[in-house]
Amino acid sequence: MALTHPQSALFAGEKPFPIIPACEHFAGSEKLITKALELQNKLGGLFDITMDCEDGAQTGKEKEHAEMIVRIQNSELNKHKMSGVRIHDYTNEHWRGDIDIIVPGAGNVIAYITIPKPTKASQVKEQITYIQEACKKAGIKREIPIHVLIETHGALNDVFEIAALPWLQVLDFGLMDFISGHHGAIPASCMKSPGQFDHELLRRAKSNMVAAALMNGVIPAHNVTLDLKNIYQTYADAKRAHDEFGFLRMWSIYPAQIQSILDAMAPNFAETQTACDILIKAQDAEWGPIQHDGDLHDRATYRYFWELVQRAKLTGQKLPDEVEKRFFSK
Repeated sequence: MALTHPQSALFAGEKPFPIIPACEHFAGSEKLITKALELQNKLGGLFDITMDCEDGAQTGKEKEHAEMIVRIQNSELNKHKMSGVRIHDYTNEHWRGDIDIIVPGAGNVIAYITIPKPTKASQVKEQITYIQEACKKAGIKREIPIHVLIETHGALNDVFEIAALPWLQVLDFGLMDFISGHHGAIPASCMKSPGQFDHELLRRAKSNMVAAALMNGVIPAHNVTLDLKNIYQTYADAKRAHDEFGFLRMWSIYPAQIQSILDAMAPNFAETQTACDILIKAQDAEWGPIQHDGDLHDRATYRYFWELVQRAKLTGQKLPDEVEKRFFSK
């Protein structure tokens, strides 16, 4: 008798929580996008890439920049289909043009679309609706995951409403713009650690965003580390963001930061091994209750451990051969 896969046994009829890479690397120019894709392929698809229209496009060449992104999205270099696009913000005249080019041109391969700098939920809703209509016009049947940057007072005020919108996959915290919006009430030193975690206004903002994301089955993503080449600082920031605030993903803006983020966000290795043992026993028991090391486990804990094992795999942890065979072989 064939064994039931955990995804079928534990989440039948439900929308599963997104299991996506813990690191999101930003690249704006064609040169940097190409280098990022080469690294992504070398590492075996352990991180996402965000191709940036907002900050990447030169003024007056927004259309050409979007067309370049479509070309690379459809190239052989985009082997893992793990690249999204950040469009221009709601107040910029080019956001519709970005969507009009990117959705018909790369809608079947694009990993996600990131919406920056909204000031209220209605703006995000309008932009998502425009993306959905563009998909219909282009004959694209899939839902394109949407990521939203929470970096203004208004977006934070509406964060629970934003998190509940359709097609949402990720809420990103935008630190620098959020601090700038406080007009000096938060010092510039808080753009780095430890201030970015210790200032009460930032602690509140990050905690509220994470709570809104997780309540709605959305991944919370942490802002960048500005110290580009200090890989330990990146690791420390990612570790604190994960352990203290519940972030499950973090931005990278420099290639050396990627591995530090993956290492910090990875599940504890010993817990991963325990999870693997429990899931094998559970599958053998057709997902009924079991005992493991004197503890009782059932579907509630199985769900936790199955998500943990998937995250471990996406951060590059080596899993037991039996787990690979049972749960990840095609």
